[in-house]
Amino acid sequence: MDYHKEHFEDYSLMVYKNEQLIALLPANKKDSKIYSHQGLSYGGVVFIKDIKFKDSLESFKSILEFLKESGYQTLYINPIPHFYNTQISEEIFYLFSILKAKLIQRDTLSVIRYSDGISLSKSRKEGVSRAQKQGLEIKEVAGFDEFWNDLLIPNLKLKHKTKPVHSLQEITKLKSHFPDNIRQFNVYYNNEIVAGTTIFESAGVAHTQYISGNENNNKLGSLDFLHAHLISSVFNEKIFFDFGSSNMNNGLEVNYGLLFWKEGFGARTVSQDFYVIDVKKYELLNTILQ
Repeated sequence: MDYHKEHFEDYSLMVYKNEQLIALLPANKKDSKIYSHQGLSYGGVVFIKDIKFKDSLESFKSILEFLKESGYQTLYINPIPHFYNTQISEEIFYLFSILKAKLIQRDTLSVIRYSDGISLSKSRKEGVSRAQKQGLEIKEVAGFDEFWNDLLIPNLKLKHKTKPVHSLQEITKLKSHFPDNIRQFNVYYNNEIVAGTTIFESAGVAHTQYISGNENNNKLGSLDFLHAHLISSVFNEKIFFDFGSSNMNNGLEVNYGLLFWKEGFGARTVSQDFYVIDVKKYELLNTILQ
């Protein structure tokens, strides 16, 4: 997270047992509140692979107790969606129920599970066909300049009056730290960029961090062509392909056009939850183990 550390006041915590690190909470402080790190798409407590329930319980209790003793009242936390876990690990949701954690937001993520098979809708197939007839070309490129400057920044400014979460300098720096995990794919028509997507790749998941195309996207079928290729040929050995969220207004609304497009590749909805916890209730966790 160092690439944008100047934007956050870090308050990440580590939990040790007999001098061994067994859990950590990436976090930041803002307005006297603690957040499961706002500089990450997904947060929550990260446990070592072989942790047992009792140690995960004691780890989370120690985090809440530490926050209370440090003068904080609330912890805002957004656990990592289950399909990113490298093994089954959902004990934290049970602890949330004991703590009476309040669900404050629920987003929708559009996810393909490869074991379900890949099935493109008629509309997506037609887009791929248009692109093939037009002779579009897909390239994986080392840099982000073309995509950021020619497509992503102008489109976000025009359509949403906003900027990419990562500046060009930040994504370039992040790529230098994780050269195998951040990949840029562009689509070209007559040697001119017309579409692209930035992929964040983890062990079992390929995640589309940014997607953008020019005004001729529907006519050319460029984004259909690109993502059909990525799903079926580039990342087909992954377990999941994550298109990310289509939500607006803090999860209360859905960009249906965008969601419909993602579902055309076979993506289905997974929830991403956001909670707030009253840290002084950590004592409720003392009643669990009998």
